[in-house]
Amino acid sequence: MCGRYANTLPDQAMARLFDAAPANDLPPVPRYNICPTQPVAAVVSRDGSRHYGPMRWGFIPRWYKHPTDGPLLFNARGETLANKPAFAEAARRRRCLIPATGFFEWTHEGEERLPWFIRRADGAPMVMAGIWQVWNGPEGARVATCAIVTCAATGDIAQLHDRVPVIVGPEDWALWLGEAGHGAARLMHALPEGELTFHRVSQAVNSNRAEGAELIEPLDDA
Repeated sequence: MCGRYANTLPDQAMARLFDAAPANDLPPVPRYNICPTQPVAAVVSRDGSRHYGPMRWGFIPRWYKHPTDGPLLFNARGETLANKPAFAEAARRRRCLIPATGFFEWTHEGEERLPWFIRRADGAPMVMAGIWQVWNGPEGARVATCAIVTCAATGDIAQLHDRVPVIVGPEDWALWLGEAGHGAARLMHALPEGELTFHRVSQAVNSNRAEGAELIEPLDDA
């Protein structure tokens, strides 16, 4: 599960990393508490080239007349992706990459919700697998929307939550984006043990209105 994440990665650096053309209306960075329904940056492959642009985090099925007509679909389970009517076509034809610095999960101690920040142990950008599509809303509105693909957590991360985003390495970006033929399903698994690290952070992040670099800093007493 991934319901909040941080992105502190500069747009131009990310565009160069992905060899993608950046849009002019990318969401501002750094952002330390990105929530569903907010705009996020994503990479797609279209018409023979890669594009780095904004999307709404929250996949809207084609049959929704309004974004709130059904559940908020900000995650998509990799195990059932190809069989869900909302996701099946996007899983085949419209996959994207969503860069992040890391994401948040919560554990519980009594009634307290204790937040943790999870990132790559090597400090590299975390590139999450996603699916996307354009939703045609009322009065000609067109909104690019996306969801993060998740898989079963393994190892130490499973202590925090039973789901994690599917994280794609540079060698597999072309495969996930559909540029390297078929076989993207084989990427839908957790990273090997030790490739992610995590630390406790301030409960300030429990508010979806909180923002600032302190939200991802380790707690001194944790």
